[in-house]
This record gives sequence, structure tokens and C-alpha cells, in this order.
Amino acid sequence: MTRSTLKVKDLHVAIEDKEILKGVDLEVSGGEIHVIMGPNGTGKSTLSSAIMGHPKYEVTSGSVTLDGEDVLEMEVDERAQAGLFLAMQYPSEISGVTNADFLRSAINSRREEGDEISLMKFIREMDKKMEFLEMDPDMAQRYLNEGFSGGEKKRNEILQLMMIKPKIAILDEIDSGLDIDALKVVSKGVNEMRSEDFGCLIITHYQRLLNYITPDYIHVMMQGRIVKSGGPELAQRLEAEGYDWIKKELGIEEDETEGQEA
Repeated sequence: MTRSTLKVKDLHVAIEDKEILKGVDLEVSGGEIHVIMGPNGTGKSTLSSAIMGHPKYEVTSGSVTLDGEDVLEMEVDERAQAGLFLAMQYPSEISGVTNADFLRSAINSRREEGDEISLMKFIREMDKKMEFLEMDPDMAQRYLNEGFSGGEKKRNEILQLMMIKPKIAILDEIDSGLDIDALKVVSKGVNEMRSEDFGCLIITHYQRLLNYITPDYIHVMMQGRIVKSGGPELAQRLEAEGYDWIKKELGIEEDETEGQEA
């Protein structure tokens, strides 16, 4: 079976006529974990939102494909059905829709009519995954993210990831605000997903997440572009020395977009 591949080529994205991404090139395939790091406001979250079709972000040029299919021509729900997944930095609360109902609907949206997951199989699988993630079983019947703590929301995003089983997942600061115990559980969920059928792009500021998830590739984003790529050792150097050495090495001036990313 051919591994799925997400390809981003020369992607330019603007918000209210202000260009944020200025030519991003990236390729993520099944079996790979990629990490994007970089200073605040350099386009990391803009990249994830643009890939998933947030209407606030205007793609002015470039392309995004998943297994050769034009992602930018798809509606948001079509991108999810095609196998893309975004774990958001600030997950939305949806009153009136339980976690269980949301998950079952999401799973069935990617299956053919007549091949929907049975209720008993769904419950068994959900219970198993919730136990693995050390989640309170009552969370299955709570409304989606409503009244959840920050840690509960992040675990719930990983539960969705493990249940939906996308081809390519984008995890936008999944480690933000987590204590060390929650961080270990979230990392355990991501590691459990590792396979040739699953590719992952993680956006983070911190090396600490990478103590538990070993990436294949590290990318540094500055001024709306990926300016340097390497292996896990690149993240360790960034933790020790910050970003100034990259700016000096590449002759990068102060980032004009810094602090402007939504």
C-alpha cells in the first residue's frame, strides 16, 4: 500500500491583505513525524489553518495536495473526509453534542454508506482508547469540550486522533499548557499512532515535547518560510541556543511578521 503524502509547494497566505506565509515548501508522508518550530508570529499556526481551510486565511499562491488531490479545492469537511486532521491549539466548545456522538459521526463520515461502524464496536474501541489516555469514562457523554480543563481538551483531541485514524495529522501546540503528567499521556497517544499509514506534523515551541516524541524531521520557520531543516539534534540546539544563531547563519534580519500572526 502506498503511503499517503501531504505536499505543500511555494504556499503564500495572507490575512486581511497582510502576507504571513511567503513560500512554504513541506512534504509529510505516512510513517514520518515532522516538527515545526520558530519564534512567535512567523506563520506556524497560519500554515495549519490554511491547510485545513479556515476562511480567515487567503491562499494567494502555491499548492497543497494530499495523495495528488488538490486540497485547496476542497471544502473544510471534504479535507477531513480525505484524511486530514487538525488538533487545534484552542478547541471549540460545542453544546448539545456529546463527545461520543461527535466521534461516531466523524468516523462514519469517512466510511461508505452501509459500512458505518456498529454501535457496539464503536463503544468498545472508544472505551479502550479512553482508558489508554487515562480519561474519565464520563467524558464520553459530556458535551464536546464544554467545561473541559485545558488538559482534558488536549487529551480529547488525541482521543479524536486515535479514533478517527487520519492519514495526516497536524497537531498545533498540542503541548501548550500541559503539566508533565498530561504531556506524557498526550505523547503516548501520538506514539501509539505511529505507523506507515499515519503521518504527523507537530507545531511546538518547546523541546520538552520532543523528550517523549522522537521526530524524524525538525523544520524552523522564520519570516513566513521554512529556513532550516534537520533531525532531532536541531531541536536540542534551539533549546540550548535559541534562534539567533540561525538568523546570523542565514543573514536573516529581524522578523517583520513577528507578533502579527493570528
